[in-house]
Amino acid sequence: MCGIVGYVGPRDAATVVYNGLKRLEYRGYDSAGVAVLAQNGHIAIRRDVGKLGNLGSLLAESPVSGEIGIGHTRWATHGEPSQRNAHPHVGMNGRVVVVHNGIVENFLPLREELEAEGVTFASETDTEVIVQLVERYLESGLGFETAVRQTLAQLEGANAVVVMSVDQPDELICARLGNAGGITLGIGHDEMFIASDIPAILEYTRNMIFLENRQMALVTRQSYQITDLAGVPLQPEVHNINWDPVSAVKGEFKHFMQKEIHDQPQALIDTMRGRVNFEKGTIALPEMNLTPELVHSLNKIIIVACGTSYYAGLVGKFMIEALSRIPVEVEYGSEFRYYDPIIDEKTAVLSITQSGETADTLVASEQARAKGATLWSIVNVIGSQSMRISDGYIAMQAGPEIGVASTKAFTTSLADMYMLGCVLGEIRGVIDPVRMRELVNNLAHIPSLAGQLLENEAVYENLASVFHGAQNFLFLGRGINYPVALEGALKLKEISYIHAEGYPAGEMKHGPIALIDETMPIVALATNDRLYDKMVSNIQQAKTRGGIVLAVATEGNKTIANEADYVIEVPASSELLQPILNTIPMQLLSYHVAVWRGCDVDQPRNLAKSVTVE
Repeated sequence: MCGIVGYVGPRDAATVVYNGLKRLEYRGYDSAGVAVLAQNGHIAIRRDVGKLGNLGSLLAESPVSGEIGIGHTRWATHGEPSQRNAHPHVGMNGRVVVVHNGIVENFLPLREELEAEGVTFASETDTEVIVQLVERYLESGLGFETAVRQTLAQLEGANAVVVMSVDQPDELICARLGNAGGITLGIGHDEMFIASDIPAILEYTRNMIFLENRQMALVTRQSYQITDLAGVPLQPEVHNINWDPVSAVKGEFKHFMQKEIHDQPQALIDTMRGRVNFEKGTIALPEMNLTPELVHSLNKIIIVACGTSYYAGLVGKFMIEALSRIPVEVEYGSEFRYYDPIIDEKTAVLSITQSGETADTLVASEQARAKGATLWSIVNVIGSQSMRISDGYIAMQAGPEIGVASTKAFTTSLADMYMLGCVLGEIRGVIDPVRMRELVNNLAHIPSLAGQLLENEAVYENLASVFHGAQNFLFLGRGINYPVALEGALKLKEISYIHAEGYPAGEMKHGPIALIDETMPIVALATNDRLYDKMVSNIQQAKTRGGIVLAVATEGNKTIANEADYVIEVPASSELLQPILNTIPMQLLSYHVAVWRGCDVDQPRNLAKSVTVE
């Protein structure tokens, strides 16, 4: 996750920014940089690859001094980790400098447009189109604020941006587009701070403003002005953040689970970082150590996992089989260890574990190793046991997940299995370059689409007010969305203590239909795919038995309201990626039902975050 820090005030800007970046090191990065508007009126930039200490040494050898500056720790999405691709990025004419977190989904046409006008790019990043656009508008005679607004209006995707210009030497502009990449303003005495996360600036101030989607802030050392992108003034709430670490990390959210649900657009970006090249339309998973010889030798993949990770594995089965045409089995780690699975050197066993320390999953991996299998893992905690014993791994890069009920670890592991399926399919010759570019383009849109789902929590609060008294729930899905129904039921059980069951909708008449009456809410995953008509038929069958149906449907579907009592709309994506989006309403509904019921959302009774004993 990229780190952003900005400062304007009487202190040495380079020192404040660098110290702030140090407090964001936990987010992970591959390069870092600082830009300061020096007293001679020029922008001075220092950047380096690797650890932040390299940048610190560079600043010690070649100091920069000024009262306004911005800094960044980068995790690559466009362009390899290198000094030229590190942020901050400066415009061709040296008037503007930018740091950025997110993915500019339409950067290729923007770059081609600018290059046609004679703009020379110094990096391979999508970020550079932002600074070159702002500078182009400045060169045309527009003022700094207007130039930034014009630029932001052209960007597609979920992005957080901070801009500094020699034209306005006492002013920073920052903005948030979508729900990936937060922007926090810190209000000081005769000084102002900007950061992507609270810990970067907590030592200087407790008073903070959190920008919402499509909001922009113009900041000087003595003032701030918040507007929407059209320039309409806004009056956001100023939050007073306690000094204790727990309150600092939780920020403006009531619970860690709520925060972690909202982390997902950024977590999805982060799990792609360093792996997906959106310009070339390629995916690389170097830590998986995949060779053509290994991939072509495989005749089976077995996914082992527990709880939420098991349901992720069921979605992954659909993804990997569709993309690579390798047969996939999914097993509970707790069951796998007690039978004699058919495994040999032509089998890969993929464990999915947020903590990397789940006892049953680790024993399953050891059992597979003893039978000669190749061990893979998808894991969130770097250096965990599961990662250490694996022949190849994918780090979720989701950041700390503190709430016991897993959220962002589920959706990032889905993205990871999608990427794994793409790479396996490419090596096996199932996916050609044209198809790979299409698959990558579909993936590029997922973080911003996920962000759209988080913009109106009032929908889920209202649904929770209706359904919090229910004693039983039924979750139905078909095909790749059947595991999402299982996950939705699990989330509701875990944190609200309401009994819930997930079923493949085609099995409804094989038993569960007997439970349906006017007291039984039914959540039906009915997004547009090849099984949509079948799901509508299941909804109709439930309605004729008196069931109360809440349908999760594709945005713009005008007919589903005639079939269901309530409708939650989700953006459309490709069939293989739709489960990532369909999962988020399951999480939000469960969360708000639990809050209505007064449950301990972050620490549900009888549950632990990581099951390290049988």
